[in-house]
Amino acid sequence: MENEEKKGIVSKAKKIIGTAKEYWTEPPKGNYIPYKEVACISGAGFGVHWMTLLSSVIALDASNFLVGASIGLKPTDLQVMAIVANIIGIPIGIFRAWYFDNHKLKGGKFLPFLRRCGFPIVLIATIFVWLPYENMEYITKAVVVWLMYFMLSIFAGFFNESYTYFQQIITPNSQERANVMSISQVIYSLAPTITGLVVPLVAGLTWGLNNIWTYRVIYPPFTIFGLIVCVVFFRKVKERLILPKKKPEPVRMLDALREVAKNKYYWIIQAAGWVVFLESGYGVILAWSFVYGNGGENQAALGLANTVIGNASLWAMLLCPLAIKFMGKRNMLITANSINIVILLILYFVYQNLILVCVLWYINTFINTFWNIVQHQISADMRDYHQWKTGVRVDGLFGPLGIIGTVLGFFTGMVYPAIYEKMGLTTDYNILYDDTVRNNLFEVLILCSAFGALLNLIPYIFYDLTENKHKAYVGVLKIRAMFENSFLGKLEDEELEDAMSVVLEAKKYYGKDKMSLKGVSDKAEKKRIKENNLAIERAGIVMEDLTKFSRHAGKARLRQAEADRAKGLIYSYENAKEELKNAKKLPKNTAEEKEIRSDAIKNAHVKKRAAALIKKYGRENIEAPDETVKNEIMDREANSFLESIKIKRELNRWLKKASLYADITKPYTNAESLLAQAEYYAHYEELEKRYFELTVKADSQ
Repeated sequence: MENEEKKGIVSKAKKIIGTAKEYWTEPPKGNYIPYKEVACISGAGFGVHWMTLLSSVIALDASNFLVGASIGLKPTDLQVMAIVANIIGIPIGIFRAWYFDNHKLKGGKFLPFLRRCGFPIVLIATIFVWLPYENMEYITKAVVVWLMYFMLSIFAGFFNESYTYFQQIITPNSQERANVMSISQVIYSLAPTITGLVVPLVAGLTWGLNNIWTYRVIYPPFTIFGLIVCVVFFRKVKERLILPKKKPEPVRMLDALREVAKNKYYWIIQAAGWVVFLESGYGVILAWSFVYGNGGENQAALGLANTVIGNASLWAMLLCPLAIKFMGKRNMLITANSINIVILLILYFVYQNLILVCVLWYINTFINTFWNIVQHQISADMRDYHQWKTGVRVDGLFGPLGIIGTVLGFFTGMVYPAIYEKMGLTTDYNILYDDTVRNNLFEVLILCSAFGALLNLIPYIFYDLTENKHKAYVGVLKIRAMFENSFLGKLEDEELEDAMSVVLEAKKYYGKDKMSLKGVSDKAEKKRIKENNLAIERAGIVMEDLTKFSRHAGKARLRQAEADRAKGLIYSYENAKEELKNAKKLPKNTAEEKEIRSDAIKNAHVKKRAAALIKKYGRENIEAPDETVKNEIMDREANSFLESIKIKRELNRWLKKASLYADITKPYTNAESLLAQAEYYAHYEELEKRYFELTVKADSQ
């Protein structure tokens, strides 16, 4: 029996090794990423988390040991400093967002920033901890800390956002993305696990976490090592976006923002983010319990506690892909927040027992790891949905609308600093050694956090972008790219096969009725029915797009498009207001009537805006922008960041004129675009024939 078990283990191990070899350089069918690249993504993530260890502890926050307890800045002063940094950082953030969607650096959309921003972060962070704060007056310390933090935040902003966005475009397959992120997170979670053990342990044996010498001696070597790992592995990974093979047009910020603002899922995610500050208040309890509880005797054990608690993340990372597949992202977020609320309420009654605090922290870490992974996933899904909805791929330009959250943060960020100072915590953090002061503060923080967790849960009740819908939207993007690439003469056989597989599945299930699970007890049969029903739902979305020009609403759009095109590029649209009134009076009893009415209203709004602009600027002053100027600017290669800024300024001036002209001619160009797309779709049978010829050829070989 024992020998059979050993043989079974050996057999499984050989199978795993064989699978790894098979897919090391070529991904499994239906996937995009070979195992070799998964390993490189994991290694790069390890470097990121190791390198950002130092920069992440430089925060203008009272709970931060470095700027708070070590350097000795007041909680409210830190928050004011953070507000000033955020205000000045707003235009930088807007530029960063625009730059992500329009830059011309070699190597990809986000990877160039990951490869270039690491060194400045390490350099600034190292200088930061070695400045002689002991010999500075309070105001001098505050100014120096702010300046260093601000410089660091410029490079960290590019680096951190690039890493976040990069993870979202490593593959267009949502489930594969979850699997890859889960595997990579298992690897790169070793970085905070190791540092979480070593740093508190060394600090407890030397100067302590509330002494700046700890950071001066330990952290610089960590960040340099992480930087080296980042540089090595980021050279071996790539980005993947489903886009037609034409030169991407530059996106003007205001134009993109108007479209982004219509994305309902973006606002759901943002609304949850606006209240997350309140939920985070309890985060100081574990570290402060070890550092200040029992006179600081347990400080050295914080590293061991961090390591054990960090192990919870490992299991969550391994289980997350299965949990997403079983529960769905929305249900996971709601479940995680609900459990977190219960944990916080229990913590309120047991926070004085250090062992129970560690147990609850372990469970909380396990749950929060699911939440953190899924947050990235739904953000990626939201961007794919936006591309499906609008036809335009936007990543960085979702950022500027986050200014709303930044402004709200100016006020919400003062909540916890005000609580700290109200409870007696100012520049002397040694007051936390007093059990009464510390316990009273903990109780307030826990209750505020529980309320924040409840608020954070509510927006996701309205999130209905399921995994199945997302899969259908990505399928539609593949079909659209197939048509456009075919028109451009750049359609590859692999792309054709990928898109046609989506079409053929949709045709197979389209129009079928979903089956009921009532009375079905067999598990295999239940699974078959569920998969069948999901395929039917996807088929509806895919075929709705594929047949949109043959349906009544589509034909109505085409007739209107032909009429709008006949008016020419520049037309006054004197009757636009009347057209809008008539559009709003259209019937909306059926789904098709609602679609026709919605299209008519949108079209009338476009004409109304065009009419207003023509009236404002005068028809005689309207001229088409020179495309050769734009092409010359876009063809320039930026060899430095300063050159890229110069290019951006020139392109922005051109885009401003082009945007005005585009708004004035939008009724015509929208009509042209729609009619062109209808022409693309009319060639479906030719593409289907080419696909079947490829299939026959492959079968005969």
